[in-house]
Amino acid sequence: MPLYANDVAPSIVLPNQKGEQVKLSDYKGRWVLVYFYPKDDTPGCTVEACGLRDNLSVLNALKLDVLGISPDSVVSHEKFVNKFKLTFQLLADERKQVVEAYGVWGLKKFMGKEYMGVNRTSFLIDPQGRIAKIYDKVKPEEHPAEVLADVKLLQKK
Repeated sequence: MPLYANDVAPSIVLPNQKGEQVKLSDYKGRWVLVYFYPKDDTPGCTVEACGLRDNLSVLNALKLDVLGISPDSVVSHEKFVNKFKLTFQLLADERKQVVEAYGVWGLKKFMGKEYMGVNRTSFLIDPQGRIAKIYDKVKPEEHPAEVLADVKLLQKK
């Protein structure tokens, strides 16, 4: 079943890059950007992660935290975090339960071949745990500025 703005965000309980369990419910009372990406240390995913890293202090000042999720392993996430000095948590969804709950696991095409994978999508979750905005077909270069503008706008309401 697809998710829509104002839906309660599905539960997230996954290990981070250190193997520690992280729960979405731990962030109640804060804004959270849950961004799903296909694979650690690939060009688009690196651009997106580094853009969010570079804007994290401004996002945190707006009481917004960032959680990145992909089906990669804890070990892969740890390497990605260390290589690019990422300052937010990456969660490992190796069993693909969360990507499926959020509806971002699906058919993709690349160079004429079809395969199953993560569609680059983000969910802006409000302090009450509801989805404030869904970003489909995220453009990695533009995403951090787009999120920043939206959070500022939504917090004025």
